[in-house]
Amino acid sequence: MKIIFAGTPEFAVPALAALIEAGHQIVMVLTQPDRPAGRGMKLKASPVKVLAEQHHLNVFQPETLKDAAVQARIEEVNADVMIVAAYGLIIPTVVLHMPRFGCYNIHASLLPRWRGAAPIHRSLLAGDAETGVTIMEVVPALDAGAMVSRGVVPITDTDTTQTLHDALSAIGAELMVAAMVTLAEKGALPATPQDESLVTYAHKLEKSEAAIDWQKTAVEISRQVRAFNPFPVAQSLLKGQVCRIWMATANPDITHGHKAKAGEIVGVHDGVLIVCGDGLLHVTELQAPGGKRLNAQAFVQGHNLQIGDIFTTS
Repeated sequence: MKIIFAGTPEFAVPALAALIEAGHQIVMVLTQPDRPAGRGMKLKASPVKVLAEQHHLNVFQPETLKDAAVQARIEEVNADVMIVAAYGLIIPTVVLHMPRFGCYNIHASLLPRWRGAAPIHRSLLAGDAETGVTIMEVVPALDAGAMVSRGVVPITDTDTTQTLHDALSAIGAELMVAAMVTLAEKGALPATPQDESLVTYAHKLEKSEAAIDWQKTAVEISRQVRAFNPFPVAQSLLKGQVCRIWMATANPDITHGHKAKAGEIVGVHDGVLIVCGDGLLHVTELQAPGGKRLNAQAFVQGHNLQIGDIFTTS
């Protein structure tokens, strides 16, 4: 199959690698332009571009796909199909219709739940029991195309956005390779329309959502911490400084045995135990300003953390 692959971040890399391994002809890789990154703000290639260049593929990095000259260049490659995985740019309808068999997307949720920009984060925040990947037709409306296949992943009490991201990107790659086998054999992919009555939207994360409200339950705060790992990282004020909390689980049924305020530390021996509006939060990884991520034991020792110290909403 002659494939245009459109993707940018790490999530898309396993799919491109799997398609190359499967022997498909990747006639063009669309990825976003190099962006400034790091302390020096030097231009950095996307993870997809790095892989594509390792395989000497045709990389194209337009700022927009709405330009006529850009569209002409895409049309020139005469692709059979376009595959999209977290590309990040709007694909005009005219471009969607260029490949002979259309355009298919790897979306990191069990559609129609969590259309939009942050499906993994929102599934964790909402306390969903499971998430997954949907291979879907790309249509002009946001994540509204008919569904080709799905893969399900249970969400555990210790999953973070990072762990789910890695699992879902691997499953998405497998599903897309399988879909391309069917497409090559049958010339079409059977697809099921989404039930519009079940649609939810995964709105883009705001940095303000990272601030912990200790009046919330331990279960809710644990979800917040794990959903915001690795970005933007949940945070709270401790001794007047912003403390980032990287990992925490809930002990909803444990009482702290005395009258303590929400945000108060009531244990420092096996992780940091913090009182919430309901239940205790068991924090196992923290980070002080300018410091490294530390396990709870190292953090307690290095910052002289004691029972009675209080986290406050930042």
